[in-house]
Parts: sequence; C-alpha cells; structure tokens
Amino acid sequence: MKARVKWLDGMAFVAESDSGHGIVLDGSPEIGGRNLGARPMEMVLMGLGGCTAIDVMMILGKQRQPVSNCWIELEAERAEVAAPKVFTQIHLHYVVEGAGLDPKQVERAVKLSADKYCSVSAMLKDKVEISYDFEVRDPAGSTTGV
Repeated sequence: MKARVKWLDGMAFVAESDSGHGIVLDGSPEIGGRNLGARPMEMVLMGLGGCTAIDVMMILGKQRQPVSNCWIELEAERAEVAAPKVFTQIHLHYVVEGAGLDPKQVERAVKLSADKYCSVSAMLKDKVEISYDFEVRDPAGSTTGV
C-alpha cells in the first residue's frame, strides 16, 4: 500500500491513496491553515470508524441481518501535553437500524470487529483506551442496546 501527500499552500495538502482517491487535509487557522479539509487526527478517527463500520456490515450481511441503516459516532480525547497530542481515549457508539434485527447478532458483530477484524483498532489499542457500546433501532420505534 502506498500514499502520497502533496503540499498545496499554507497548511493545506492533498493526500492521494494507492487506489486513486484523494482528500484535502488542512490545519487549523491557529497554525496557518484555512480550514479547507479534515485535520490528520480527524482522519485517523474517521479511518477507525470506517474500518469497523465495514467489518460490522460485512458480519451482519453474512448473518443475513435486515440492516436498513448503520452509523458510528466516535468521540476521542487527546493528551493535554504540548506535543504529541495523541489520542488517549476513543469511544465508539454504534447505531444499527432494521426491522427484526437480533441485538445479540449486532453485539457479536461489534465485538468481532473490535477484538479481531478492525485493522485500525488493532494498531491503536496498545496506546489508546478504546471503548464501545451499541444500540439497535427498529424503524417502528423500539430501541435496545448495551
């Protein structure tokens, strides 16, 4: 796997992936950025969310669970030292919607992603306290979760 990050101007860069996709990265105005794109640490957090979301959807698909919607809300805390301001804690809240979803299967999918399949989580877990919970929503209005 390869990537390329090319400077545009100020604190703005274009990151290009080996698969041909690009994204703009930028720093905050406090360091000379213009808020044109995501910050690199935001990308790490979004990468974690994307990695585990793919895992969960693949597992639930194999279980033939009737998912109609899925999202993950992530919240991270960073070290308060001057530098590096690494993540110290990350919490993931999974929300999975679907009529007739089995909460035990959703729990299993989330746990498998967290403990076995998510590559980003595996890279972070020795240095970052990662926690998660989930809720299962039925479009008719009922909610279950842990």
